[in-house]
Amino acid sequence: MTKKSVVTESQEIQLAIELINLGARLQLLETETSLSRERLLKLYKELKGVSPPKGMLPFSTDWFITWQPNIHSSLFINIYRYLVSHAHVSGIEAVMKAYKLYLEQVDPDPSGEPVLSLTRAWTLVRFFESKMLTTACCKKCGGDFVVHKLDLNQGFVCGLCHMPSRAGKTKKAKEEAAQAAA
Repeated sequence: MTKKSVVTESQEIQLAIELINLGARLQLLETETSLSRERLLKLYKELKGVSPPKGMLPFSTDWFITWQPNIHSSLFINIYRYLVSHAHVSGIEAVMKAYKLYLEQVDPDPSGEPVLSLTRAWTLVRFFESKMLTTACCKKCGGDFVVHKLDLNQGFVCGLCHMPSRAGKTKKAKEEAAQAAA
């Protein structure tokens, strides 16, 4: 994903701007562009008005397997794979295009943010490239869903066909339902 053809600095800046506007974290920007950390920090502050968030990037595959993130991750990775196979795009361009299409298909969570951030989507692609994750076909609906590569997935049933009993029953969801009823 980090293969780069010869690009100009203005193209790198344009890429960084687009990534920042999609919600990219600084580590993603540093990996996908050749701009200096200082230049990226300045650009981020200029666009967002604040410093970029600190902290480590997601490093565990487990988040992508939990119920709601799995549905969103599965939607994204299927869009991404389709674009790579049929639209002849690759690398960060494919991630960005797939992420934009993903955003068109989903509603944000109650905080106004999408369940799957650009950084998590980018990380998901890296997990697929490193063969830590793959997809399995649900035996009920036929959809492809994100699973751990080494899990036994024969007879797999997705989280949409077999929802966990507590799915969507967060405290916040109960409060919103009560407010809507009032």
